[in-house]
Amino acid sequence: MSTKDTRTRTEGRELFMERSFEAPKESVYAAHVSPDRIARWWGPTGWDTHSYEMAVEPDGIWHYCMRSLEDGQEAWGKAVYREVVPNERLVYEDAFADQYGNELPGMPKMLVQLDFSEEGEQTTLTSRTRFESEEELQKIIDMQAVEGMSETYDRLAEYLNGLQKNEEEGQS
Repeated sequence: MSTKDTRTRTEGRELFMERSFEAPKESVYAAHVSPDRIARWWGPTGWDTHSYEMAVEPDGIWHYCMRSLEDGQEAWGKAVYREVVPNERLVYEDAFADQYGNELPGMPKMLVQLDFSEEGEQTTLTSRTRFESEEELQKIIDMQAVEGMSETYDRLAEYLNGLQKNEEEGQS
């Protein structure tokens, strides 16, 4: 799969991204809610992610840092979960943050809704991200976050394919 497999559109102050994966929705969902699993795929190509806190429950926090493997640049984030429906939906407010979890002023904040739906052996992940304004959405687009998220979904597809191979070979 490639970034071309991620379908993207904007509508007003919302960004929609959709991607299908050859995996059960329980696996796709689990990859989003475990610090060990998300570390294996979250972030664009050439970045790794470390979760400093991850409590996937209403009002729970995910505080994380993405780090460039090339130059060590860091991008910290903080998500606060608003709705958690296992294997079906995650809703969280996401913001740029510092290493202490303080939101960075002047940076876009987002309300992200992830829906997981399964048809046959495929799971479709639909992401709906609402920004405070169209200008905030444009800032994210200008930061190449759409391309970065598409690469992140490529990495998720690779991770899920590796899981399936291990299961087929009887490994965990």
